[in-house]
Amino acid sequence: MESGVRLSRDFYTRDVLDVAPELPGKNLVIRLDDGSIGRFRVTEVEAYRGSEDQACHAFKGRTARTEIMFHEGGRLYIYLIYGMYWMLNIVTGLENIPQAVLVRGVEDYQGPGKLTKSLGIDKSYNGEDLVLSERMWFEDSGLVHPIKNGPRIGIDYASEYWKTRPWRYFLSP
Repeated sequence: MESGVRLSRDFYTRDVLDVAPELPGKNLVIRLDDGSIGRFRVTEVEAYRGSEDQACHAFKGRTARTEIMFHEGGRLYIYLIYGMYWMLNIVTGLENIPQAVLVRGVEDYQGPGKLTKSLGIDKSYNGEDLVLSERMWFEDSGLVHPIKNGPRIGIDYASEYWKTRPWRYFLSP
């Protein structure tokens, strides 16, 4: 896969509902354990929009776990679910407005837990600055891909309104 232009801070500091639909088709770039660089096209993401979104971790306020979500966009928010799967999230928006995009899949690795396990992403990435990092970043390859959207997955704890927001974005087959 061809390299592209690294995404700038300006890309990430916009509202999550502007950033999330633009991420499918971008390249996730990661320095692999053997030192090589891997490039993987993002195929699916979900948006989580701040303190009002019942499906967003920040809905219950600022905690040690969610602190990074309150930083300026362009950092990684990594957390563990079910005691075994690390989730890869990109913080978006301005400082003190907690928003994030969950990366649900990239080419070859569909499902957020499979993705992080396969690429060796763990808590050590939490807070990583995507604009400056030499371990992980995102690139725009310049290619345009058709995107579809639908409701987010696995948020049955949220009210019907929040469960049905069409904030999951994925490449159209």
